[in-house]
Amino acid sequence: MTEVVRTRASVESSVELPTSKMQRTLAYRWLWACALLAFGLDQGSKLWIAARFPLRGFHLHEVTVVPGFFYLVHVGNTGAAWSMFNGQSTLLAVVAIGTLAAIFFWRRQLSLRQAYTQVCFGLLCGGTLGNLADRLRHNYVTDFLDFHFGDYIFPTFNIADSAIFLGVAGYLIWSLRQPSAESDK
Repeated sequence: MTEVVRTRASVESSVELPTSKMQRTLAYRWLWACALLAFGLDQGSKLWIAARFPLRGFHLHEVTVVPGFFYLVHVGNTGAAWSMFNGQSTLLAVVAIGTLAAIFFWRRQLSLRQAYTQVCFGLLCGGTLGNLADRLRHNYVTDFLDFHFGDYIFPTFNIADSAIFLGVAGYLIWSLRQPSAESDK
């Protein structure tokens, strides 16, 4: 096993690391692009919703997009998904900042030099920043996508939530497809 570790370490050390600040920034260009795209789409959609729908709570003002299935609403969410941690917007903002800091500090261990993982973490970071911006600005997150499946109403969500989900799911799928340390023996 130590031979495998040495081999990986020698391969990693043989890779030329960018030296200038610009080169280091461009090494993560997919992460930056996806984060900016997710953040921009999220904030733009929330501004559009806020300009057209008064914030009045759940389903008091809605637009039917697909009858019986998809609606646009304007909800202020002080918690997380499925009403977990309701009223804990400050705690959730601190968790978001901690998550972003952890991604930065462990970027090498997370394989963020690879384009695919940069896309995943770009979506995750952009979505996290989108919801964090709401929490810091309003003390709640703007949710507006409302889906109904028969009698079941899925929790209302936003573009940032979708980006976070896609980023985490993509990274988990990628992680599960990577060879394990056991198979390297």
